[in-house]
Amino acid sequence: MHLSNWLIFCGVTLLVAFTPGPAVLLAVSNSMSVGPRRAMISSLGNAAGLFMVSAAAMAGLGVVLSTSAHAFMVLKLAGAAYLIYLGIKQWRSQGSVFADVQGGQGGAAPRSSWRLFGHGMTVALTNPKGILFFSALFPQFLTQDASMLTQFAVLTGTFAAASVIAHSFYVLLARLLRKQLSDVRRTRIFNKVSGAAFVLLGLSLLRLRNKAA
Repeated sequence: MHLSNWLIFCGVTLLVAFTPGPAVLLAVSNSMSVGPRRAMISSLGNAAGLFMVSAAAMAGLGVVLSTSAHAFMVLKLAGAAYLIYLGIKQWRSQGSVFADVQGGQGGAAPRSSWRLFGHGMTVALTNPKGILFFSALFPQFLTQDASMLTQFAVLTGTFAAASVIAHSFYVLLARLLRKQLSDVRRTRIFNKVSGAAFVLLGLSLLRLRNKAA
């Protein structure tokens, strides 16, 4: 792969990664509830999910989703249902989410690392936009005279790294705003707003059509 092509790809991936979406919202939500460091566990899970999504796209699942209405509908409904579930859970959350972050006392027990990792991975795997995005973008940067496996590793690794960088930015931003959201009333408002955002993102998936590929 030519360096110039890779730099263009980096620009595209950074733009996409910094655009707020389900994974970014999950990272911010986790940052508020379990702290910035542990919030990055979900981002690493999302990165692992992106590798799986990219592999599926390279294997031709993107073509299947763009041509099979049933396959596309199943994945779309799964992604929408998961985001709506996260939104309802966030909406119903009560009290200050910082009780278990500050001082390590009070509040509910922190979520396990595997659970955080799994949430991030599930958000990536159940978003049909990801597979359609990889299917549409990757062919533009692949060259026939180079190893497909190497190109897959470079492109997917770049995209995953850009996602982790973007999540780190938003997690740090949430960290800076933590004092403004540290009281119970403001935290409940945050829970309602972020929960509603999850639900809206889930509903937006229902409007996604095959022609989006």
